[in-house]
Amino acid sequence: MITLFVIFWHLNKKKYSSSKLLARNTYSDASSRSEVEGWSVYFRVPVFSYNELEKATNNFHVEKELGNGGFGTVYHGKLHDGREVAVKRLYGHNHRRVEQFINEVEILTRLRHKNLVSLYGCTSRQSHELLLVYEYIPNGTVADHIQGHQATPGSLTWPTRMSIAIETASALAYLHASDIIHRDVKTNNILLDDNFCVKVADFGLSRLFPNDLSHASTAPQGTPGYVDPEYRQCYQLTSKSDVYSFGVVLMELISSLPAVDIFRQKHEINLADLAVNKIEKCAFHELIDPHLGFESDDGVRTMTILVAKLAFQCLQQHAETRPSMDEVLEALKKIQSGKDAHEDQEMAYDAQQPASPDLDEVRVLRNKRLPVSIEDVTDFWTSRPTTPNVSG
Repeated sequence: MITLFVIFWHLNKKKYSSSKLLARNTYSDASSRSEVEGWSVYFRVPVFSYNELEKATNNFHVEKELGNGGFGTVYHGKLHDGREVAVKRLYGHNHRRVEQFINEVEILTRLRHKNLVSLYGCTSRQSHELLLVYEYIPNGTVADHIQGHQATPGSLTWPTRMSIAIETASALAYLHASDIIHRDVKTNNILLDDNFCVKVADFGLSRLFPNDLSHASTAPQGTPGYVDPEYRQCYQLTSKSDVYSFGVVLMELISSLPAVDIFRQKHEINLADLAVNKIEKCAFHELIDPHLGFESDDGVRTMTILVAKLAFQCLQQHAETRPSMDEVLEALKKIQSGKDAHEDQEMAYDAQQPASPDLDEVRVLRNKRLPVSIEDVTDFWTSRPTTPNVSG
């Protein structure tokens, strides 16, 4: 009996060990397949070796650096097939970086829009470093041309800035229609090609939403000066958070001022606060960059004032009083086309008159299509029938 018991116990132990080893090997094989096949099959994105990208960027040489962000450094590189690329090298290899890495790969592989940067591929998640490979956009960022090393007075003309605004709005409207919120809209993330066409980039913070949600409760993330104040206070992220950030971008385009400047007066450190204050006082001449032709060109004066008023709507404190990106895009196209130019020019003329206590603010700012005073905005947007969803 004792002998039979020992034999039986030994056989069961061997069987258990074998099944455990089989399970571990099966998991390991599945994990390997996930790394080898997962990126190329599930995400449908080519997988680059670390060595290839190291060679393409000359060992990530400092002279190849295109820029630095909160999550990594971007380098210019050239692949063995001759393609020029931008390689993002993420800081660290921890859980959070892997999450951002997968997030950006997943989002970019499901999107196709002429004003979104294209993803060429990435390294395996188990690579020595996490690297993302994008198409190379040669002409820097909007920030570079407005306030950075490529900025010279008058070099970025008003028609070009207007096109940048429309193309950026088009990309964001497309994202929102795809249930994606960018969450880090800023001039540093708007790339320009040699023809000054827009490529919106950097989706590491972006969120993919089920279409039946009105918002997501998440800790506020983004860049100071661009973060939606309601999102910052209430931790509720919606597509209107992108609208707020885009409003700051519009203000940068018309003023050539940075989103944050600690050398400005305390209440004007954030460009959003400065701009809202100037628009409420009808002091457009103190906000709009004079190099754009504001004083000498009636057309530029009219259009920049209307864009300022549209940005004013985007910067409303409460999300429900802001327009959707679709509405912003439609308004920008209408401004560019010059429709109702006579009426707009009259409004622009009124806006140039000296402010006084007797000035009828409603007469100056009211525009039923583009309401801009706080009262007008609230009355207009809250009076519309709305359906709570992520895109608007």
